[in-house]
Amino acid sequence: MPVADEPIEGCSVEEENTVEPLLAPHDGVPPVLITAEEVAEAAARLAAGTGPLAVDAERASGFRYSARAYLIQLRRAGSGSFLIDPIPVADALAPLAAVVNELEWVLHSADQDLPGLAELGLRPARLYDTELGGRLAGFERVGLAAMVEKLLGRALRKGHGAADWSTRPLPDDWLNYAALDVELLLELRQEVAAALEAQGKSDWAAQEFEHVRASEPPTPKADRWRRTSGIHTLRKTRQLAVVRELWTARDTLARSRDVAPARILPDAAIVSAATADPRTIAQLRALPVFGGPRQRRYSREWLAAVDRARALPDDGLPTLTQSYDGPPPVNRWERRDPVAAARLTRARTAMGELSVKHAIPVENLLSPDLVRRLCWDGLPSYTEVGTSADLSAAIDEFLASGGARPWQRELAVPALTAALLPAND
Repeated sequence: MPVADEPIEGCSVEEENTVEPLLAPHDGVPPVLITAEEVAEAAARLAAGTGPLAVDAERASGFRYSARAYLIQLRRAGSGSFLIDPIPVADALAPLAAVVNELEWVLHSADQDLPGLAELGLRPARLYDTELGGRLAGFERVGLAAMVEKLLGRALRKGHGAADWSTRPLPDDWLNYAALDVELLLELRQEVAAALEAQGKSDWAAQEFEHVRASEPPTPKADRWRRTSGIHTLRKTRQLAVVRELWTARDTLARSRDVAPARILPDAAIVSAATADPRTIAQLRALPVFGGPRQRRYSREWLAAVDRARALPDDGLPTLTQSYDGPPPVNRWERRDPVAAARLTRARTAMGELSVKHAIPVENLLSPDLVRRLCWDGLPSYTEVGTSADLSAAIDEFLASGGARPWQRELAVPALTAALLPAND
């Protein structure tokens, strides 16, 4: 769950003081359900409710490797709120899934919570994302607290969204915070829906919500080890090999222990070892962090990773620069293909104008990566496009193949066609 926002920008102190603070759920904090019997009873009560289901989940990002849910919050009109600890009842959620999987779920930033809930067999039949709806409605701030304050006149206190929710038992104030996250979510959905309807964007939002609901989790990117903080300071391929081997060893260990990788070994320590090239455990432990009590017990694993990198033949070393699946970094376009760079500038200008016209963030109008791919090499025989209609059809086909929704293509294709006509080159 995203951490609650500060008060909305632009509000005066006097306006903020008129907002009613929401300090506790109306019906009190519900008990945490930890048995199969309790979950089955909750499922029956939810089945007797009406309307959509407010859903939230608390994870332990920054503490655990997995994205699993460590607390599930549910609320439905006529049923009340429920807090479920999925850890002891992970194998007993079928009665709950049979009920809730048939409903529309209302979440805030749904893409954060859906993967962990799907691991438990919980998947919505329909979805309403109040955060995404707020973006499409043109709200400047779309955090849960900011939107509740703006649309419902209630103030949610900053809470424990970044806490270690794998902690047991969960503190009472954490549970109060968790219950409040779904307390007003159904009312917020109504207000967001009204704003979108007034702007003629309801169908656009429906397409976006379905896209989020049906999307599979993103495939992990190749060479994730290259995202190690500080790696840019290294200038030798052998050093990069050390980073890769240590990163992989850390990732394997973190996955097996379900601990966030940075808590196993920080990035700075990996870069330090790549620079120092230790050859003995004593040399390794003399480096910052590696001599600490938590790292000493893994000294042999860390040194073995360094040794593997040292033993690699030259043709097995990583390259200094990353290979890209798609266009190169934009800052290299002008040198490599100035015509494509000019196209991208015009395309970005066109999308920026659309963003202002429809009060929608440019990244929600169309994936920036898709725009880059289009301008780099998305249109074969680019200069041979015959007419504006031909170019428009080619752009529409490319955007559709890249996952752009119909409403996005309806807006973007005419703008991009005008910007990318070969005559402009």
